Amino acid sequence: QVQLVESGGGLVQAGNALRVSCTASGDDFGNYVVAWFRQAPGKERKFVGMISRSGGSTTYPDSVRGRFAISRDNTKNTVFLQMNSLKPEDTAVYYCAARGRGLSQLTARPADYAYWGQGTQVTVSS
Repeated sequence: QVQLVESGGGLVQAGNALRVSCTASGDDFGNYVVAWFRQAPGKERKFVGMISRSGGSTTYPDSVRGRFAISRDNTKNTVFLQMNSLKPEDTAVYYCAARGRGLSQLTARPADYAYWGQGTQVTVSS
């Protein structure tokens, strides 16, 4: 079983960039597909992007494509979410999530992810 911890959230002005990290413990993170989701107050959790186990494939929704980028360093058991050109509407708690060990299919459904971090707050001021 893998445990996930997000870090790097904070307050940033619109137009600026921020990188958040998701560090895993308890297993080799390279065995897991990882996704990022976000949840704003009073709203449902939304998919932000995902990365394959090797890092060779990523997928993003239209809302962040071209501004956000996910990468991973499996030697450090860490996945990164680089967020550029941030907008006030990007304000949310950001969660990383991992699929079951060994699963390779990329999916945007929260229900398909077995492991979740506690989340990190990202606030974008206008």
